[in-house]
This record gives sequence, C-alpha cells and structure tokens, in this order.
Amino acid sequence: MRRTAWILLVLFVFSIPWEYSLDLGAPYGNVARVLGLLTVLAALPAVLEAGSFRRFSSMHWLTSLLYLWFCCSFFWTETAHETLTHLRGYAQEMMLVWLVWEFVDLSKDLYLLLRAWLAGSWILAILTIVGFVLSSASTVDQVRFAAIGQDPNDVARFLSFGFPIAMLLLHDSMHRTERALWLFYFPVGFAAVLLTASRSGLLAALVALTGTGIAAFRRHAKGVIITSVLVGSAVLLIWGVAPVGTFHRLGTIAELWQLGDLNQRVNIWSSGWRAFQTAPLFGHGVGSFVTAAELGPEDTAHNTVISILVEGGLCGLALASAIIFSSMKAICNLQGSRRFGLSMLMIVWAVSSIAGTVWENRLTWLLFGVAAVSSRLAKYECTERETLNRNSGWIMNEAGEGAD
Repeated sequence: MRRTAWILLVLFVFSIPWEYSLDLGAPYGNVARVLGLLTVLAALPAVLEAGSFRRFSSMHWLTSLLYLWFCCSFFWTETAHETLTHLRGYAQEMMLVWLVWEFVDLSKDLYLLLRAWLAGSWILAILTIVGFVLSSASTVDQVRFAAIGQDPNDVARFLSFGFPIAMLLLHDSMHRTERALWLFYFPVGFAAVLLTASRSGLLAALVALTGTGIAAFRRHAKGVIITSVLVGSAVLLIWGVAPVGTFHRLGTIAELWQLGDLNQRVNIWSSGWRAFQTAPLFGHGVGSFVTAAELGPEDTAHNTVISILVEGGLCGLALASAIIFSSMKAICNLQGSRRFGLSMLMIVWAVSSIAGTVWENRLTWLLFGVAAVSSRLAKYECTERETLNRNSGWIMNEAGEGAD
C-alpha cells in the first residue's frame, strides 16, 4: 500500500498546477481533488500496515492548531455554509504537509516530487498557449488568456513557481534530455505568463527569473546567457502575435501605482480592514470575508494577510505567521542549491500573496511540506555523513595498527 500511496502522491502533485482545467463535475470535483482523496485512502492503510507514522515537526503541529482554530470559528461565523465549504477545502489542502512528510524517504523522492510539480507547470503553460491559439481565432477583443477553467492571475502565479524549481533541477540533473526540458521551461513558462496579462503575476515571474539568474550566473554563466536569449526570443514572439491590448495591460503597472487604487484593490483592503476592526481577536469565521467586508459575491480579498485577519483574527494570523516562520527556519537549515531554490520559492510566494489570496491553495501547502521534509532530509544526510566519516576513520585506524 505504501508504494501505491507514493505513486498517487506523485500524480497528485503533478495535477495541482492545472487542476481546474480538468473538472469531473459533482460530486467528484477537479482532478487534484480526486487524486488527493485517493492518496489519503491509500495512505491511511499504508500507515496502519506499518504500525507507526513519522513524528510530527513543529510545522505539523502548528498546521493542526490552525485548522482547529478555523474549525472553532464555525461557532461564531457569519456564514455557516461558506465556513463548512472552506473547512473541507482546507482539510484537502493542508493534508499535503503530512503526505509529503510521511512518504518522502530520501532526497531522490523529494526531487521526483519537484519534477512532478514542474511537469504540471509545463502542462499549465502548454494549456495556456493552446487557449491563446484557440481564442485568438474566434475572439477579437480578448486580451487575457489562460488554460481552460483557470483564472489568469492564478495561472501566472502558478507558472512563476516553476522557475526556481527548474533552476534547482537543472543544477542537479545529469541527463541531457531532462536538462533541455527544464531549460526550455523558462521561455515557454514566461511566454504563458505574458499571455495571461496578469500584472501581479508578471511581477512574481520577473522576481523569480531575476533571482535565479543572479544565483546561477557565477557557476553557469553560459547557461544563464542561453536562457536569457531564449526568454528574450519568447518575449519577441509573444509581442508579435499577441493582441496589442495584452502588452498595453501589462504596461499599466506603473499607472496603477500612480493612481493609488491598484485596480480597486486598495478599496477592497480598506473594506477588509474595517471588517477586521469589528472582530480583531477571533475574526468573522473562515469563508466570511465577502460578507464581513460587505463586498460583491464575486470579490476576493486580493491579499493573504487581510484575508486571514478578517476570517481568523489576530489569533489566526499568529498561527499562520508561525507556520511561515517554521518554513523559513527549515529552509535555513539547508545548504547549496536546495537552500537557494526553496528560498526563491518562498520569495515568489510572498510576492504573490501581496495581491492574491494564496492561503487557500494547494501549492502553498505543498511548498510548506517540501520545506519541512527538506530540512528533515538534510539532518538525516548530515548524520549519515558523520557516521560514515567516523566508520572510515575507525577502519583506517585499524588498518594502520594492523600494519604495525
């Protein structure tokens, strides 16, 4: 059963970036939801068969406490139905932290999950480009493009996560075909980001590309130059085939900043802040942001911190901050390319959270889970090296004594 659970977990991670493009309808939901439930159904008997499970880290206890706090908010929520819906969603998202922790045994398992994550990002990029090709032939006025069933802002953010992962895999991969696949993600992924015309997504992508380029330049200057040429070629290609309105929208980032409303986000944040002030400690309940802030049903918080403050109060924000701090601490325990790659992922996540509500997203909890398990593997590998060095020293000493 453990082998089955592991295979399902890899497929689950692979499906997360493009999950909304394949919806099986009620009562099943999208492909990631189905694979996630199947993974849990296989994981539980696998753990029971083994007779034990891995001891939780601080992140797992904090995640459990945050979910319990969200459950408690049901007793004072203003929207009971929405709270129950969001609680089901959080359970399906937060379980990734445990699944990754339980079934990733070695570094090769971690890298396989990262490959699955990036392969899913490849699918999302391809679906976005296909969406552009199909839409441009039938719709003249459309300027934003995304994979079917996906929001353009979410697509751009999800694609931005792929750049640090591609850099990390390029650094450790020895196979030429695989290296070419990860290298070409940079131009293809960035081309898809441009097609979404997402200003916040473009900012996250530029941060990811700049950070990975600076980090890799010292050791792989030739590769960085090749990647820059490929990305520049992709920009020129999209410039030539995309509608004028696509790049015009991307070019209004400075204008939005000068106007001060950030496409009405400032008004939404102000409404959220007023709602927070009426229930600062406990919040209004999970899923109640729109009702508490008196916004339209189609609105969202467009900011992760504001969303947590309104729904979970200062108590919820304290637990959420502790989880983020635990993730950062886990990453600081790493070394080399793995440390920098996961640090860039956290930076991209932080940039994305400024203009997006990313707390209720599977990729968020997958990132936290990867950070936690990476720290555990680093400690294990360090212990193994120390043991090996001690044994080698003992063998050399014995050999020397025997020679005398």
